[in-house]
Amino acid sequence: MKKQSFTATFGTEKPIVGMVHLPPLPGSPEYDQDGGIAKILERATEDARRLEAGGIDALQIENQFDKPFLLPEDIGHEVISIVTAAAMEVTRVTSLPMGINIHLNGANQALAVALAVGARWIRIFSLANSYISTSGYVQAAGPKLLRYRRAIDAEHILILGDFHVKHGSHALIADRPLVEQALDAEEAGADVVVSTGFKTGVPPDAESIKAVRSSVSVPVFLGSGLSRENAESLLPVIDGAIVGSTFKEEGIITRPVDTDRVKKFMETVRNIRGH
Repeated sequence: MKKQSFTATFGTEKPIVGMVHLPPLPGSPEYDQDGGIAKILERATEDARRLEAGGIDALQIENQFDKPFLLPEDIGHEVISIVTAAAMEVTRVTSLPMGINIHLNGANQALAVALAVGARWIRIFSLANSYISTSGYVQAAGPKLLRYRRAIDAEHILILGDFHVKHGSHALIADRPLVEQALDAEEAGADVVVSTGFKTGVPPDAESIKAVRSSVSVPVFLGSGLSRENAESLLPVIDGAIVGSTFKEEGIITRPVDTDRVKKFMETVRNIRGH
């Protein structure tokens, strides 16, 4: 199947992707046995409804609260099955474009889920090079992922690839400029490269983003830190953004999505986009 274009995937200029953060899944330390899987699915669909009501352009589902995250080879079958079930429930309540991200760097797993549920992209933290995460050493996923994408006929699903991921140490490549690392991610198969700050909620500086955007031949997303306060300076220099904690009640990542916060944010975005 032919690869989707950026415009066909997201349907708008400078898309804003809102996060559907799944509660802790079975097997993770904070899984709520009283609420069970039904509560996970209910939370996913409610957050999706609130994001859509707020005017969001697209959604991304991830197992944000399965901390401490497992490395790719240890991600359990239960994670894959429940992320799939949650994504299917979300598609039942909204027709917004959707992507999948499975922590930590579960590239092939995310692609398999995306293919099953009709998602349009996946996000991968380490396509090229490697980094030391809080869970240990994370290797480049690109070489195996691109072959797997070809093998399962999923080349229409786009790959969003970080190149200097937050919450990690890049000591082995710290002597190389961000632009070179972004080019590595592009060469490793990223259809969109994702620029982040050093932790959730913190953006990279505008000059760094501009340098990356002028060097790569694929779109550049901001993966953390976009807010109403900095949108006017950052949105013009990026091609889209993934937004999570900003949309939550009181800006707290563990809280449900606040529709009013989404509406105000998207009003700001539309004014900057000019429509």
